[in-house]
Amino acid sequence: MAIPAFDTHHAPEMKLIDDCVHCGFCLPTCPTYVLFGEEMDSPRGRVYLMREAHEGELLNDTMVRHWDLCLGCLACVTACPSGVQYDKLIMSTRQQVERRYRRSLQDRFFRELVYTFFPYPSRLRVMTAPLAFYQRTIRGMTVRSGIFRRLPQRLRMMEELMPEIPLRREKIPAWTPARGTERRKVGVLLGCVQRVFFPHVNAATVRILSSEGCSVAAPEGQGCCGALSEHVGREEEALRFARRTIDIFQRSGVDHVIVNVAGCGTMMKDYGYLLRDDPVYADRAKRFSETVRDVSEFLQELGPVAERHPLPISAVYHDACHLAHGQQIRKQPRQTLQQIPGLELKEVPREREICCGSAGTYNLLEPEPGQKLGERKARNVLDAKAQLLVTANPGCHLQIQSSLKRMGQTLPMAHVVELVDASIRGAPVESLLRR
Repeated sequence: MAIPAFDTHHAPEMKLIDDCVHCGFCLPTCPTYVLFGEEMDSPRGRVYLMREAHEGELLNDTMVRHWDLCLGCLACVTACPSGVQYDKLIMSTRQQVERRYRRSLQDRFFRELVYTFFPYPSRLRVMTAPLAFYQRTIRGMTVRSGIFRRLPQRLRMMEELMPEIPLRREKIPAWTPARGTERRKVGVLLGCVQRVFFPHVNAATVRILSSEGCSVAAPEGQGCCGALSEHVGREEEALRFARRTIDIFQRSGVDHVIVNVAGCGTMMKDYGYLLRDDPVYADRAKRFSETVRDVSEFLQELGPVAERHPLPISAVYHDACHLAHGQQIRKQPRQTLQQIPGLELKEVPREREICCGSAGTYNLLEPEPGQKLGERKARNVLDAKAQLLVTANPGCHLQIQSSLKRMGQTLPMAHVVELVDASIRGAPVESLLRR
């Protein structure tokens, strides 16, 4: 039975919809428009559908499909000369869809599978022991046997994206003192996927901050910031995660909260807007968001004091969408890398603004366009002719890595902080090239 597309709870605002003048500047930056060439798979096409919904169009499969195909990469926000706040529009629309649209049983099951585990580090951690065993024993055999070709595409993509499970994890202390004179007290978000699959990135982040004169808190009890849930419209779940994050870090008494995942930083900087209706948290959320910094942003604000040792290596930097478009942070990661002696920094030669197809859990929920975008980005990265790929988001890392593997190519990868950490510690270049 067809139902009205929107209810009155945080429906996309008409005043924001009216800001779109349909100029088309967003089209060449939109990944799905670049892939499909369909007007309704562009930002202005999706805004048009939002307007139709406000004017009485009933919620239907076609409408939802066009909204689902949006990656939420926000490249259109950067490109738009009229200042259309597409990020707010698509967020509100997805919340409406999540509450009001009945998906297929298969779709509901897969989404629940993803969101029952991924935002919960303790649950993810329980999965890692059997996953590590699988990777080190029978993975090669099952791949060669062709078993995975018989699985649904979403499950195949999940297996392809699975990173190598670390056998041991470097434990992050609840409190790490500053080396030398204390310059700041900061907290660090450990995250969910980052904490379980990339614990070495968190460890490198803490070491760098300590070396630069920061006392670092990693408060116990923290979990997902809510970004994964918010990205697909799971509003109440996202707000619950946000409230807990605010509570935990505000109790720690830190000056700033440092984030090393692009999507998490964008989410946390937007807590003030997300919790605007909450009488208890609205003001607290706004104050909290003002303290949030991406790690490279903070390092440039603080200024380096720790000595950097040479790293004679060429590295190509890939802009994570939620860092470049969501937070408008482009120069700081590059400046941070350029402060490393001997490092040759290269750029992705083409389509720098086009998303790699990761986009939170998009590559799992929409594996076909995600795969096409991943391989497109991987080819462009390879054309930079660098020894190492550097980015600031675990989703980009996994997406490009799996795309390269599918194409029969390899390229070592690292987070920005891993290079800085290696430079401060005087680690050999070979330690980065083994990744």
